[in-house]
Amino acid sequence: MSGFDTFVFIIELVSITSFGISGALTAIRKHMDVFGVIIVAVTTALGGGVIRDLLLGVIPPKSFNRPIYAAVTASFALMAFIIEYHHAKRHTPGEPFTGKFTEGAMFWLDTLGLAIFTMVGVAVAHESSVPDNSFLFCFVGVMTGVGGGVLRDLLCQNMPYIFVKHFYASACVVGAVVCEVMWEPAGKIAAMLTGTAVVMLLRFFAARFRWNLPRVPEIGGEKKS
Repeated sequence: MSGFDTFVFIIELVSITSFGISGALTAIRKHMDVFGVIIVAVTTALGGGVIRDLLLGVIPPKSFNRPIYAAVTASFALMAFIIEYHHAKRHTPGEPFTGKFTEGAMFWLDTLGLAIFTMVGVAVAHESSVPDNSFLFCFVGVMTGVGGGVLRDLLCQNMPYIFVKHFYASACVVGAVVCEVMWEPAGKIAAMLTGTAVVMLLRFFAARFRWNLPRVPEIGGEKKS
């Protein structure tokens, strides 16, 4: 394994862990049982990578050849479930379930996974056998970043986050383009780190200043979904 492959493997584990925990917490808030929590966590963590590999024609997807990814995700999901279970047991009956982790923690876990997975998607696309195609590389990066979150929201019967909240997929697009533009002149690792920082900064400012893309206003008595 080359130095760059090792770098990608390490940051991919970080993003898988972040996404896995965010998936587990979302499932816990939906009051799923422990099996459901683990399934949602693994799907969130590995879904983007599976979509990426299918787009690049990698069959079977790499996640199935590296069971450590699923094992690490399931372990952290189980840990999150145990912590939340014991915390919830200390609540008096009838209290709303809030969980030990705050919205802020979920935001940063999701943002970190989103940013890193997007850059990993661009990197894997570059290292694949497909012809050079900047549009394809950026598209694969964005799909890698948002794919797991979309699957998580669908499993939890939520409107996919990328369509409604804080400049989500748009931040991926900007970060992927920055990474692609810097790929040759700055080097692979510098391009990925810069792209990661761009995504995280955009997500932070979007949440801080409530940036959202335009949407059609509510009409009459219609309610938001």
